[in-house]
Amino acid sequence: MNASFATGEGLRQLLQRLHNLDSVGHWSWRTDPEAERLMEFTIRKYRWLAINHGCQPEDSAYAAFEAMHTRAVRTADDPWAVVTRAVQVSLIAEERANGLLCSNPQARRHVTWGRHDARRFCEYENDVLEYHPALRAPAFLGRVVDGPETIDQTKPTTPAEATDRVIALFTALGWPENTTICAVDYICGRLAESKNRPAAHSLLRRDEVGRAALDLDRDAWTALLRLVLGCPEPEYRFTRAGHGLLTLFMCGYEITEFLADDDLILEISQTAPKTARRIDA
Repeated sequence: MNASFATGEGLRQLLQRLHNLDSVGHWSWRTDPEAERLMEFTIRKYRWLAINHGCQPEDSAYAAFEAMHTRAVRTADDPWAVVTRAVQVSLIAEERANGLLCSNPQARRHVTWGRHDARRFCEYENDVLEYHPALRAPAFLGRVVDGPETIDQTKPTTPAEATDRVIALFTALGWPENTTICAVDYICGRLAESKNRPAAHSLLRRDEVGRAALDLDRDAWTALLRLVLGCPEPEYRFTRAGHGLLTLFMCGYEITEFLADDDLILEISQTAPKTARRIDA
């Protein structure tokens, strides 16, 4: 078939004519016989490309139809090359969408590139529990004391428990309870939004709005950040002062261990706000 649109220049002229008709209100793509022949030609042209990606030949025509409406195809040096690439990308996304059981736009997102296709458990000879890493249990963290009947059921400290211990320590050493709860929760919220503790410390240190809302003076705010998040200076990186109370509690430290530190107790007590308006937690 020696159609005029089989060449790049012929396709450009046809698309430009259809575009001009559409711009004045004519539904040329629905009524023009040459547009219908173009779609039939497109299905034949990309038939095997569609089959190779597990799609129907008609899927390639839809992708080509979408591409041919763009200005990029009409002004390209080789319009058919642009259409071919657009069809290929669309068919790849459709193949990924069918495998991932999601929509075509979701399959085009970069975050889905490393994911494998959805699979049924019955597709494997071995039980999924034997090989899937997501279903593996970590080694038991407790220790046997006097035999299998007496096992130390030590559990790791959760972030919520560590936060409560920080609040309890400051409250016991003179900090107002409502102020301490709001301040520590505010710090933990910013920490969750930051890349690491030093970044959170730097952000909070300059947060005048947050400090004013908590009704803390600069000395109390600075001490609270340094004690909870740790000292950001590089020389303190691998010390207790550098880790901060929140991290230390997460590592299993108890409040009694810090109550034996006279310098820490003195610093928390001296920086406690003397007067503070009531802050509802």
